[in-house]
Amino acid sequence: MALSVCAAPLVWASTSLSNSSSLFITGKLPSPSSAFQLPFSNICNLNPRRPLLSVIEGRTSRVACSHVKVEDSIEDEACELVNGAELSIGEGVDSINAYFFTAVKNNNGTGILLLSDIFGFEDTSTRDFAYRVACNGYNVLVPDLFRGDSWEKERPTALFEQWIASQKSERVAKDIATAVKWMEDEFVAAGVSKKLGIIGFCFGGGRVVEVLAEDLNGYFGIGISFYGTRIDPSVAAKVKVPVLFIAGENDPLCPVNALRNIGESTGAGSRVVIYKGRGHGFAHRPASPEEDGDAEQAFEVMRNWLYSGLLVNN
Repeated sequence: MALSVCAAPLVWASTSLSNSSSLFITGKLPSPSSAFQLPFSNICNLNPRRPLLSVIEGRTSRVACSHVKVEDSIEDEACELVNGAELSIGEGVDSINAYFFTAVKNNNGTGILLLSDIFGFEDTSTRDFAYRVACNGYNVLVPDLFRGDSWEKERPTALFEQWIASQKSERVAKDIATAVKWMEDEFVAAGVSKKLGIIGFCFGGGRVVEVLAEDLNGYFGIGISFYGTRIDPSVAAKVKVPVLFIAGENDPLCPVNALRNIGESTGAGSRVVIYKGRGHGFAHRPASPEEDGDAEQAFEVMRNWLYSGLLVNN
């Protein structure tokens, strides 16, 4: 399956949800619920040259910390204050950069790993989305999957295959494993979060399935894959937890029939949500007012999925 070159950036806008007739849903989705609240502390040391305090009170972690300017264009009545920090996790040549967004008030203590599309962890659309997830009480880690060499919109598309070939799957998997290990240590092993969640877009959406298939210790409770690419059906069959798959009806990079088959082979309770008339990347890169409406609805579907799967059922 070809990989997407998602290329239509647009700043998130506040719009009403689109009519429910614009999507097809396989299975029953959780209903909206009120916010879950849990005190949370020790988010980030204010001195960027000193180590970041672990998000677990009384523990420290080998990470470098500097504050990140978060986008202020997002409007959400339910949004809480969010703290952003830039981290370096892992050690030596195996260390990777990442952004870490945490809700300062009403933090529910739950960790979310967010895997970007090919434009990387510094991309505005990805950061905006991670910020919005954190606004709802979560702690979101966005690792650099491409070691500072993410795809750039200005590059000729003829060079894409050469670029993606240079992003060795073994190296990407190892870096994701570093991020997973950090999440496990900071949240699950420390007893703060019973289960982790994972979200991915496009390239990252495909990697969501791989991470869950390899999660033999059951650290992740649920996953969300937005129009994931390069998903191996045999790998998807190894996933034991529910996965929410969201895609557009007209997405050539994530065919509906193939996605539904994958959804049926993953963990019990998995759901496939298909938006009529939408193509690739609409949920985090809406390119029209109509796509923006469906993007808002997709976010609500995802938010309810996170709440039901990570807070209510755990």
